[in-house]
Amino acid sequence: MKDPNCGCCSAWIKILENDGFIVTTEPSAGTLLMRYKSDNAIPQEMISCHTGYVDGYMIEGHVPVAAIRRLLDERPDAVGLAVPGMPYGSPGMGPESQREAYVVHLIRRDGTTEPFLSYQAA
Repeated sequence: MKDPNCGCCSAWIKILENDGFIVTTEPSAGTLLMRYKSDNAIPQEMISCHTGYVDGYMIEGHVPVAAIRRLLDERPDAVGLAVPGMPYGSPGMGPESQREAYVVHLIRRDGTTEPFLSYQAA
């Protein structure tokens, strides 16, 4: 689900498609989008601009393809992954060569989170 007016969400989708994912989108905004996140156990501190769903897992924000593929390979008992906020240089948020440091978090079913992958500043 994504805001239909969000360009960075569309850029992230294009990255996924270029890596072989088949992506469908559902436009949503405001309280409806926030409710979707809440109903699917995305903690408030993990929220970003869009929410994906892949093979039983929620994907919140600008999560890199490598993290999604690792998640699908390892299949942990978890809600999914999140990159909170919109870090510059994360997929869809500007050039990776200028990225800020950021962490991809694993969201556990009890609502806790832990680092899953880290990306250093470029």
